[in-house]
Amino acid sequence: MRRIYFLVPDIAITKRIIDELLLSRIEERHIHVIAKRGTELEDLPEANLLQKSDFIPAVERGLALGGSAGALAGLVAVALPPASTVIAGGVLLASALVGAGVGAWAGSLIGVSTGSSRIKQFEEAIEAGQFLVLADVPKNRVDEIEARIKAHLPTVEIEGTEPKIPAFP
Repeated sequence: MRRIYFLVPDIAITKRIIDELLLSRIEERHIHVIAKRGTELEDLPEANLLQKSDFIPAVERGLALGGSAGALAGLVAVALPPASTVIAGGVLLASALVGAGVGAWAGSLIGVSTGSSRIKQFEEAIEAGQFLVLADVPKNRVDEIEARIKAHLPTVEIEGTEPKIPAFP
């Protein structure tokens, strides 16, 4: 999946884009709208915390760093006392898993409190009253969806795509 960003001037055009995405067989759960705080979105699918924050990238970084640190700690623990190979493997595995869990937990706490680095570039436009539409589409349909939106709504600014989207947005 790839995430396409559309910067839209008003709610009427935003509704038309959502309708066009739905007609293109993009499920509503893959469409998200971000607007200025206090703006009524009516029946539009509002972006949630996962789209508005750096939660997923922070969890991924925490998982990798925590797992690495845990594995390193396990290696140190195995190297110090004399231990059998079976116990050493268990210690190494357990410490890597615990490290990955703690890293993911710490990363999630940091990520949920940090605004999305990708969305920050649109903050000025959003505060000026524009709407940001995020659509997660299959990577082989990105060009088709962009062309379809541009054909029906030429005033909409397509702000590019994100290289990858996790499987559980």
